[in-house]
Amino acid sequence: MGVCSRRAAEEHIREGSITVNGQPANIGDKIEPGVDEVVFEGQKIRYKNTKQIVYALNKPRGFVCSNEDPHNKRTVFDLVPNEFQCDRLFCAGRLDKDSEGLVILTNDGDLANRLMHPSSLVEKRYQVWLKQPFPKRNLGKLIRGITFLGERLKVERAKVIGSQSKEASKELDLAMHHGKKREIRNLFMALGYDVKRLKRYRIGAFSIKGVPKGVGILLRKNDIGNLFKHLENL
Repeated sequence: MGVCSRRAAEEHIREGSITVNGQPANIGDKIEPGVDEVVFEGQKIRYKNTKQIVYALNKPRGFVCSNEDPHNKRTVFDLVPNEFQCDRLFCAGRLDKDSEGLVILTNDGDLANRLMHPSSLVEKRYQVWLKQPFPKRNLGKLIRGITFLGERLKVERAKVIGSQSKEASKELDLAMHHGKKREIRNLFMALGYDVKRLKRYRIGAFSIKGVPKGVGILLRKNDIGNLFKHLENL
C-alpha cells in the first residue's frame, strides 16, 4: 500500500510495530486485503485496489536499482516517466551499477516474486564482453560452476559469440534462471577474466531490443506473459 519497502516492512514486523486483527504480525503471515485489519504504529492501513504497473526499462550504466541510495544520486527511478512517479514501484530483480539492460519495475509484489525466485525457472539472458578472449573449451566451467567466497556461482547455458575465432572470443551469451549479487562478474573474475561490459537483454521471451538506453515501456498483458515463457535457443 505504499507505506514502505518490503525490507523495511520486515524490520517493522520484527520490532512488533505491525498487528493483524489485533495480534502481532509475523513474517510470512497471509492476509486478505480489505477484510483483515492491518495496523502500523497505531494507524490502520486502508486497502486500495491499485492498478498493476509493469514497466520495462533499458537501464544505462551508472544508475543503481534502488528506490534510494545515500551513496549514489542516480537511480533507475529517475528515468521513470512523471505519470508513474506517484506510484510506488520497485525493482523485480536488479542489475549492478556498472551493468546495463533490461530491468523490470513494478508495483505487483506477487509478479516480482515469481520473476526473482529460482523455483520459477524464469530465464535471464546476458551478453558479456571480456577484456581477454575466453576459450570455447572452458564453457563447461561456467556451467558446472565454482565456489567463490562460500557461494556457488554458475550459469545454465553459455556460448561464445562475436567475430573472433570460433575457438575463443571476448563476447559470450549466457542464460541463467537465478542470480546472486554480481554473480556473473565474480564468476569470470574467479576464472581469471575481467568483464568489460555486461548487458541483460532478455527475460523469458521478452527482449529489450529496440528500446533506447534510459527509456522504458509499459508492458501489456501479452508482454507480461512473455516474461515467463522459455525459449530453448541460445
